[in-house]
Amino acid sequence: MTDHDVSATAVAEHTSPRRATFELLVVGLGALVVALAQSVLIPVLSILPADLDTSASNVSWLLTSTLLVAAVSVPILGRLGDMFGKRRMLLVAIAALVVGSLITSFTDNIGLLIAGRAIQGASAAAIPLGISLLATVMPRERVGSSIALISAMLGVGGSLGLPLAGFVAEHADFHVLFWITGLAGVVAFVGILLIVPEAPGRSGGRVDVVGSVLLAAGLVCLLLPLAQSSTWGWDDPRIWVLLAAAVVLIAIFGWTQLRIEDPLVDLKALRRPPIVLTNAASILFGFALFASFIGTASYIEAPESSGYGFGSSLLVGGLAMLPSGLMMLLFAPVAAKLIATRGASQTLALGALVVAAGFMARIFVHEALWQVVVGSTVIGVGTGIGYAAMPSLINAHTPADETGAANGLNSLFRSLGSSLASAIGGSILAGSTVIVGTFAVPSLDAYQLIFALCGAAAVLAAVLVMFIPHRPQQA
Repeated sequence: MTDHDVSATAVAEHTSPRRATFELLVVGLGALVVALAQSVLIPVLSILPADLDTSASNVSWLLTSTLLVAAVSVPILGRLGDMFGKRRMLLVAIAALVVGSLITSFTDNIGLLIAGRAIQGASAAAIPLGISLLATVMPRERVGSSIALISAMLGVGGSLGLPLAGFVAEHADFHVLFWITGLAGVVAFVGILLIVPEAPGRSGGRVDVVGSVLLAAGLVCLLLPLAQSSTWGWDDPRIWVLLAAAVVLIAIFGWTQLRIEDPLVDLKALRRPPIVLTNAASILFGFALFASFIGTASYIEAPESSGYGFGSSLLVGGLAMLPSGLMMLLFAPVAAKLIATRGASQTLALGALVVAAGFMARIFVHEALWQVVVGSTVIGVGTGIGYAAMPSLINAHTPADETGAANGLNSLFRSLGSSLASAIGGSILAGSTVIVGTFAVPSLDAYQLIFALCGAAAVLAAVLVMFIPHRPQQA
């Protein structure tokens, strides 16, 4: 047993069951509100150009800026957490959420709103940092269920954000959304500061500035064209120039990481087959979950004359996602038990197959609103199980002093999957439409093609993870 294992065990043994519950609650609240902030604007984007007296293109940057900063901050803060303290970096991430929420709560200026949303993007690192932190400070018997719960918050926050945004859009000003995330962030920050101890076993070392800059530039060049593809169009040369630049920058980044003493990313650990397979499955899961979001609320809100929609309000469209989020939450402890008895790889495969079944239901059973909700809920069950298993696989195959960076990268791969879903799904929906009155809306065939792609992605994820050998979870 290493010194890190001994110190981690000592911290856990001195944690009472009651204190452990409070630690889980405050870290879980932080993870929930961060996930909520990532998706809470999606349902109200269509009304913001008129409210803010600006263009739809400018408003889209309220999402794009958050996505780009999140992609850059997640691996960097994860590595800094391993070096200087996971709790410390978790507090930095939550503080970014609070500051960003404060800025966006008081302004209608599109530039300041984009800046505030960009600052909020740095908070995305809170979820992988929370996972890594709880893995070391929770009692041994509660580690599995705690990790499962925090990981599930990625989906739960998104599912809860849609009905919340729909309710606010119908009854209040959109700034209320930022007041909610800001106040919840303050509660989480204070709770973590007062209750949760720092994780033992900090590695120290120097910050890899060159690697950080290269990774940031590479990720921006990769994700920006994906996020803007529906606005720019795939025939825009900017998309292909940026994607080419991303390939070059990421290749140079990889070359530097293999040649310095304290790399930002340990590529030797990252290329272990179990880590590669888990991250590949994470991309596929991220793709499926985001496609479920864009393929449920807007689907339900489409007019009945479209041939599939129900003409529902923003609130009803958001509420349709609520059972999915609740199932992710309820199945987190179930997933933890499955991981303990069947192994994380089999649990992840099971979750992927459940997701595939949910998407098949969305293709063939959609005559009534409740059928669409049931299909979405089945996807939520599978996503909750799969998301719970991913960090367990990462932790089981990663050195204890690198779990922050490894979980951060895994979260990044999930976000990459969501970005791909947004780009591909947006192109499919825009490319196949039907005319309803004076407006064009996506066709049923377009949605069903997206669902089929997601089902196939989930099946592929199940196949990939079955090649991962079973290994007991590290304490």
